[in-house]
Amino acid sequence: MEKIIFATGNEGKLKEIREILGSADFEVISAKQAGIALDIVEDGKTFEENALIKAKAVAVCTDYIVMADDSGLEVDYLNKEPGVYSARYLGEDTSYDVKNQTILDRLKGVPKEKRTARFVCAIAAVLKDGSLLTSTETIEGYIGEKPAGTNGFGYDPIFYVDTYGCSTAELSEEQKNEISHRGKALRAMKQQMKARNVI
Repeated sequence: MEKIIFATGNEGKLKEIREILGSADFEVISAKQAGIALDIVEDGKTFEENALIKAKAVAVCTDYIVMADDSGLEVDYLNKEPGVYSARYLGEDTSYDVKNQTILDRLKGVPKEKRTARFVCAIAAVLKDGSLLTSTETIEGYIGEKPAGTNGFGYDPIFYVDTYGCSTAELSEEQKNEISHRGKALRAMKQQMKARNVI
């Protein structure tokens, strides 16, 4: 069976990726499961640059197709913070409970129309012939007044979508994958790879 190595150590993210990419033709495994342990410096200025940095670094270590993503939250009122620093916001090991509460505190008293935000996801793939593919998608929403829901991870409990009138952590996996930044970016990538006959 064909394998795709996804450069992430985030189990929640890997689970989402497998559900969205789901296919009987290939298996998605993490770089760790493939025996690849790298300390990659993500110093890109955009989500796409960081995704490419990760995919290229892992691709050097394997002959399989390698995919990587970089994603994060942009809050307009906070000048699009935390942006590309979403995972490292307030420090590498700071819990998302603390990160989420900090964002809520910084938006205290700010009306809903000024709390606009989006999740951005860029996916990069390095194919077996060395060629590169990228796709970037977003989901628009706003920062709620308080955290809600336990289905998601990261910033999901404070990110609300008008479509469902709740946080993305309150959505079922099917609902979330249908509208999420990662779901859209992965489906776009899957289409590109199918067009190239690589999957």
